[in-house]
Amino acid sequence: MGISIWQLLIVLGIVILLFGTKKLRNIGSDLGGAIRGFKKSMNDEDKKDENQDAIEENADARPHEASAEEKPRDKSHS
Repeated sequence: MGISIWQLLIVLGIVILLFGTKKLRNIGSDLGGAIRGFKKSMNDEDKKDENQDAIEENADARPHEASAEEKPRDKSHS
C-alpha cells in the first residue's frame, strides 16, 4: 500500500493553493541556494585538507635547516 500518483497530485494541488506558485518558486530557489552553499563548503573543506596534507608532505621531504640556536657559534668573537 504505497502512495498513488493521484494522492501525490492532490497533495501538490493543496500545497499550491495554500502557498501560491510564486512563494513555492522562492522556497525552491532558496533551498537550491542552500544546497549549493553546503556543497561548496564541503568541497572547500576537502581542498583545505588536501592542501594541508601536501604542505605536511613537503615539510617532511625537505631537510630541516638548523635554527639559530642549533647553528655552531663562532667563538672568536666571545
